[in-house]
Amino acid sequence: MNQLLLSTSWYVPVYGLIGAIFTLPWSMGVIRRTGPRPAAYFNLLATLLGFFHSLFIFQDIWDRETEVISWIWFQSGNFQLSLDWEISIISIGAVVLITGLSLLAQIYALGYMEKDWALARFFAMMGFFEAALSALAMSDSLFLSYALLEILTLSTYLLVGFWYAQPLVVTAARDAFLTKRVGDLLLLMGVVALSTSAGSLNFSDIYEWARTANLSPLLWNLLGLALIAGPAGKCAQFPLHLWLDEAMEGPNPASVLRNSMVVAGGAYVLYKLQPILVFSPLALSTLVVMGVLTAIGATLVSIAQIDIKRVLSHSTSAYMGLVFLSVGLEQGGVALMLLLTHAIAKALLFMSSGAVIMTTGTQDLTEMGGLWSRMPATTTAYVVGAAGMITLLPLGSFWAMLSWAEGLWLISPWVLGVLVIVNGFTALNLTRVFRLIFWGKPQQKTRRAPEVPWTLSVPMISLSIVTLLVPLMLQQWYLLPGWDSINWYVLLLLVSSSILGLAVGCNLYLHKAWSQSRVKAWRFVQNLLGYDFYIDRLYRVTVVGAVIFLSRISAWCDRYLIDGLVNLVGFATIFSGQGLKYSISGESQGYLLVILLGVSSLGFLPFGIWVC
Repeated sequence: MNQLLLSTSWYVPVYGLIGAIFTLPWSMGVIRRTGPRPAAYFNLLATLLGFFHSLFIFQDIWDRETEVISWIWFQSGNFQLSLDWEISIISIGAVVLITGLSLLAQIYALGYMEKDWALARFFAMMGFFEAALSALAMSDSLFLSYALLEILTLSTYLLVGFWYAQPLVVTAARDAFLTKRVGDLLLLMGVVALSTSAGSLNFSDIYEWARTANLSPLLWNLLGLALIAGPAGKCAQFPLHLWLDEAMEGPNPASVLRNSMVVAGGAYVLYKLQPILVFSPLALSTLVVMGVLTAIGATLVSIAQIDIKRVLSHSTSAYMGLVFLSVGLEQGGVALMLLLTHAIAKALLFMSSGAVIMTTGTQDLTEMGGLWSRMPATTTAYVVGAAGMITLLPLGSFWAMLSWAEGLWLISPWVLGVLVIVNGFTALNLTRVFRLIFWGKPQQKTRRAPEVPWTLSVPMISLSIVTLLVPLMLQQWYLLPGWDSINWYVLLLLVSSSILGLAVGCNLYLHKAWSQSRVKAWRFVQNLLGYDFYIDRLYRVTVVGAVIFLSRISAWCDRYLIDGLVNLVGFATIFSGQGLKYSISGESQGYLLVILLGVSSLGFLPFGIWVC
């Protein structure tokens, strides 16, 4: 039985793909009489099978060594491309998390999108999403990982543009796709360079090659920068971070999975590339700078947002920035713990925010209030998710940040300052959102808001329980430190930042006018953060402006130089033909003389140009 589980472990990503295929008759309109719900049930059944299959494998592989299943896909001479699957505790644990969150997100979608006419198409995309994510978690090949990242880019485009009848949705899907393509193109350059240098794209072979490779520092740095560009785009890191904000135009159930696991997919590939990046000091420094800028900047931008989904999306960018910072400091284990704790807590926060949006019909925080007594399950889910995001003892994020800060307390003490700033402002921001949504007096759109149906409340309650049980999971996996080895000074700093953020958020006077102050200096700061430091306008002035300028020059050259030369040749041909028809004598000697003179002049033309 154990060997059967291991040999069939690569089937797990296939379940989501099968579920997506089974929904096609409904999503394509072949079957209409039953409605779209049977398509959702097929996809739910496939995801459920994938979840239990991966869970059984995870229990069986706990005491086993890492195994690799490989199939040769292409071979030419000494070069070959193979599809390799890594069967390890980390990869299978990631698959369990992906299939579990996907199952809850799909149950959630049954209630959230119950009246949507394209429900079957949505579930087909979700199955495709889940299959690509599960395969990425198990991939042991850089070639396969790159291909799967491209599939995730396509899936993001399709899900963000799901409601394609709205112009803003189409624009958001296009921007998300094109922004990611910038990083993917640079990553492809790195993949091609590695394939020619290392002779293989399997991670184990690349690691072995990197230890003995004799490359110049310039080549190592260029290779490292190319490899981190793809994950930077996927994880919405500065300067490729603008797409995640616009991606919130898609359905909220897709945002649950995208903000918890899809952005983590790029960070997971970055974690797999860490043994190669250590040979590129410039790449590691870039990761550190990028992570710090994104973590602090996105946290500040999140505070100034009044759209609930955009508040949480910028928070996702901030925490992915912390993951990039940990990889840049060669703390891969901390990066995995952050990805685990953040994924569960952020999925819960998006579920609770989606329940609020569905009930009130608005995403504007200034139009909400007083929902805690009307939506107790949603309120509980938000509180548990917010507590799981910050360093509140004994929840998961506390242990992840504590283990990180303790390891670097003496080597890089400034990291603790970054953690304190991000954690404190995150606590303040989540408290601000709680007060605007659940506290205060009910407003017009929240006065009669009921609790959500069971299809939404059951996933929220289940994920709330999982969030509370994360510390027990970490203890079961021997990832928690002993009390005698804890640095109490670091612990007090982290907990104090959470308490300070909660206190400021609770005592800060909030009202509708807070979103646009009358004081010019304060309004400038609000607009600076609310518009993401005007980076999109900076892009329009620099990158977009340069592209438009070059395109206009190209259009001018095409119209007046190339087309003008072509028109000149045509005009000369017509003129010469019209002129020659009057000199026709009928004597072949004259024709030969004209041809001879013309060919001679063409032959002497290059010589005359060379003399000049």
